[in-house]
Amino acid sequence: MKLIRKILFPIVPIYYLVTWLRNKLYDLGIKKSTTYDLPVICVGNLSVGGTGKTPMIEYLINLLKADYKVATLSRGYKRKTKGFQLANENSTAETIGDEPFQFYTKFKKEVSVAVDSNRRNGIENLKKVNPDVILLDDAFQHRKVKAGFNILLTTFDNPYFEDILLPTGDLREPRSGAKRADIIVVTKCPEAINEKEKANFIKRINPKRHQHVLFSTVVYADTLISAEKTMLLKEIAPFTLVTGIANSKPLVEFLNAKHLGFEHVNFKDHHDFSAEDIAALEKKELIITTEKDFVRLNPYHVLKDKLYYLPISVNIDSATALNKLVKDFVKR
Repeated sequence: MKLIRKILFPIVPIYYLVTWLRNKLYDLGIKKSTTYDLPVICVGNLSVGGTGKTPMIEYLINLLKADYKVATLSRGYKRKTKGFQLANENSTAETIGDEPFQFYTKFKKEVSVAVDSNRRNGIENLKKVNPDVILLDDAFQHRKVKAGFNILLTTFDNPYFEDILLPTGDLREPRSGAKRADIIVVTKCPEAINEKEKANFIKRINPKRHQHVLFSTVVYADTLISAEKTMLLKEIAPFTLVTGIANSKPLVEFLNAKHLGFEHVNFKDHHDFSAEDIAALEKKELIITTEKDFVRLNPYHVLKDKLYYLPISVNIDSATALNKLVKDFVKR
């Protein structure tokens, strides 16, 4: 795959020109973006792959849900339905996608969860439930909608300023697209990151005057959760780790640091588990997975007694500043 991506390098300038021109047409108002009379917050990135959008959306939900009626709108990647879908008791990962179903499962009636690949159509339909604020999941490049507030995520290990465009690199659009962000959050930082490293990172990002750069780390829980019970991580026997996410490396490193015995069965992001996959997993004694994978594997009854997930959250440096910026925007 790496060789193929290198071979495709001559396409990079073409991709750059197309995406740069598209953004320029929106910047100049030649292509129209729709604005809304209610707060719309976009969480996204410049690159493909996992930068921590789902934990950030959940962070914002927890921040706002006590004071506002919150709705989330996602594309619903790899779902088996079309058009607008508002999550309800009959929804599954197949009907609305794994990450939106995770939001719905976790927050139930506290939040309206919807999916639509056409974000404008999705927002118009969501207006029927009268939300106070809409959180757009992974919509930074969806410029037909002009969010009032943009949060851009980039990982510590693979920052956008060291990357190049697809198909050789992982960027969806040129680095200059970062100028549209109000906040840039550097995600998945090491716990030991110091102020000098942060300052160097900020220097390389070179933020605009209006932009704030924050840093976050992943926090893993010490308790595993199944459909019916919990178990302390330190008490578990050797297990099988099953992942179907964009980047499982941080999780593997965390578990290795705990000196836990496990084998790792790694699938591609948003993997559609086959009957053969489930049959193979049924033979395992204990399975630990991510929350996103759990919502797709949990419906298989043969796995219920052995399937657990490890919850994660984000710890944001200067969280008070982030909270104030978001709440001030919503109030305005």
